[in-house]
Amino acid sequence: MAGACLLAAMVAMPHPATAQFFSDRPAPVPPAAVPETPGGAISLAPPSGPGSGPPTLPTQGLPPPLVQAPAAPAPLAPALAPNQGVLALTAKFGKDLPVITNGLIWRIYTDRPDPTTGQFKLVREERSPTPNIVLPPGGYVVHAALGLVSAVRPVTLKQETIRESFELPAGGLRIEGRVGTSRIPQGQITFSVFKGSQFEVGERAPVASNIPAADVVLLPEGTYYIISNYGDANSVVRSDIRVGAGKLTDVTVTHRAAVITLKLVSDRGGEALANTAWSVITPAGDVIKESTGAFPRVVLSEGEYRAIARNEGKTFERGFNVVNGVDGEIVVTAK
Repeated sequence: MAGACLLAAMVAMPHPATAQFFSDRPAPVPPAAVPETPGGAISLAPPSGPGSGPPTLPTQGLPPPLVQAPAAPAPLAPALAPNQGVLALTAKFGKDLPVITNGLIWRIYTDRPDPTTGQFKLVREERSPTPNIVLPPGGYVVHAALGLVSAVRPVTLKQETIRESFELPAGGLRIEGRVGTSRIPQGQITFSVFKGSQFEVGERAPVASNIPAADVVLLPEGTYYIISNYGDANSVVRSDIRVGAGKLTDVTVTHRAAVITLKLVSDRGGEALANTAWSVITPAGDVIKESTGAFPRVVLSEGEYRAIARNEGKTFERGFNVVNGVDGEIVVTAK
């Protein structure tokens, strides 16, 4: 597992999976339904490409230190009209951690429900990291969101500038899978994240599920465990990890498995027979995978198995071993 990377240079990048989040405490509930955040996971990796400048390399063998990014000049408060106030908003990853510079969504609600509809009205939505919002004096509720990590606070605005700073102790988690030294391609492996340790007693729902490799998930700081599924058979690995606020944690999960292709032929060297039903079982008789086709592929954890093929009312089988990292073809002869 690699060390923590900087979040001060966080930029938003679309990903195919939606980021999901979790908190130890019940999530604060805004006075009205919060619209779903568009797009996928938020990338916390430093920007790349033309104009991004040369990369900063960490000291070999050590994680890069968390460095406070140079503070951006605060935007000037707008000139106030009569009976107007300014709500100046900022958010940080924690008390002594960097200011969040991207990915924030601010929503301002009235603090009283509409007498007709009974709903709290959404007054304003801002996506600037440090907005100065001009509003009439009165009571409001501010909802700050970084993905689904959020905080809610009531404020009273007068004919002056009110400054409110929120703490969103989020950290980024990015996972990849490997077999030996080979990276498992995206689309062949998924990850689910659970709160706490895998060794704790009790069933828990995942706080983020079916996460593709290399996607970044924002989580409150804390201890989690990952369940990694390579393929859809029995190659499953569990790993405990720690997510720190203001840090991007890279995790590599190592599987001991291989990709096996099954094939039923009439004679040695013959063509594969179509419409073949397959079962892969353990020596104890446990069914690991069932499929139908001429060339089904299955990812199996290393070990001993039997392949059972059924075609035109007849059954054929063969025993085989799976060696870590050695993909192969298992040919069953219909005799």
